[in-house]
Amino acid sequence: MADSTSNNLDRQAARALQVAQRVHAIEPFRVMEMLKAAGELKRSGIDVIGMSVGEPDFTAPDMVAAAAMDAIRAGATQYTDALGLPALREAIASHYQRACGLAVDPRRVVVTAGASAGLLLACAALVAEGDQVLMPDPCYPCNRHFVSAFGGAPVLVPSSSEERYQLTADHVAANWNERTRGVIVASPSNPTGTTMTVQQLQGMLAAVRARGGFAIVDEIYQGLSYDSAPASALAFDDGVITVNSFSKYFSMTGWRLGWLVVPEALVPVFEKLAQNLFICPSTIAQHAALACFRDDAIEVYEQRRLEFKRRRDFLVPQLRELGFSVPVMPDGAFYVYADISQVAHPASGDSAAFSMAVLNQAHVAIVPGDDFGFAAPTRHVRLSYATAYQRLEEAVARLARIVGD
Repeated sequence: MADSTSNNLDRQAARALQVAQRVHAIEPFRVMEMLKAAGELKRSGIDVIGMSVGEPDFTAPDMVAAAAMDAIRAGATQYTDALGLPALREAIASHYQRACGLAVDPRRVVVTAGASAGLLLACAALVAEGDQVLMPDPCYPCNRHFVSAFGGAPVLVPSSSEERYQLTADHVAANWNERTRGVIVASPSNPTGTTMTVQQLQGMLAAVRARGGFAIVDEIYQGLSYDSAPASALAFDDGVITVNSFSKYFSMTGWRLGWLVVPEALVPVFEKLAQNLFICPSTIAQHAALACFRDDAIEVYEQRRLEFKRRRDFLVPQLRELGFSVPVMPDGAFYVYADISQVAHPASGDSAAFSMAVLNQAHVAIVPGDDFGFAAPTRHVRLSYATAYQRLEEAVARLARIVGD
């Protein structure tokens, strides 16, 4: 009798701990797995050059750090409005005018706990069970997992280098069906570093609008544009939702602060969701972020942007010399998405094996393409140049020793 009771309790406990089915659709984030493997080598005393994680080697400038400390000393650490500090929403709106020549109503700005929280809010608001959401392949892996987390079905559409690895109006027309609800795109993109041309962006948005769908445009790397002035999707469609962040251009990754610009009619919806899911973003980070828009801070950020461009202009030609194929020059972010199929290395047919070989043989951490989609991932790797110029020079020298003739 006691054994029977115990078995019943064990079965009940197993059922209680059974995870929701949607969790099985969310894969591990392999970038973090590579970071963990690199960390193990570092702890053993090996010098590893990190070209895997998308994190600037720069941190918040002095005036931003000082603003955070001032907020703490002043006791400005309690909850803010769920939509964020009014002063910060106004500062973000003014930034669009300065950076893009766009007039954005501060009431449309929703400050979030990082861009990831912004994307979660957007998917919570717009994605229903079974809804399909189109995105390009390759793309940032978490985007499809955000959709899956709310019961949606991400649909990755293979996109070529000729299309700048971006979702086009033709892709929308060819893949839209009765279950399709909208699209998620990023410009500039992770992992490719490519920006949608103005014509691509306008055409894609028009195709979605004609079908009554939503468009979420991730613009977190917009400040890191190198070959032309950045163009926001807000310039072309009042109904679009844009996502941005203080992590990349503003060098505040661990501060976990971002924002959305949403149609005015949806502000109450996002406010209700933010109140329930996050209460509010970090108050200290918000006060610090106000200093990001000072003239002296923007001067620092622009110097850093030019430094990232210098790194790109060094790295891409060097990779091509080593046999990596980079068919389209990345014009934003700090990534190179390279085809390794012609690289002179025994593991060049398998990006996961190649990335591990590069880590173990050259002590350079890069990321295999299978994190970013299903279109030829074994042929591609992503390299981040968000590390010091001198370290990139050393990384190239190390790669040359294992992939040269």
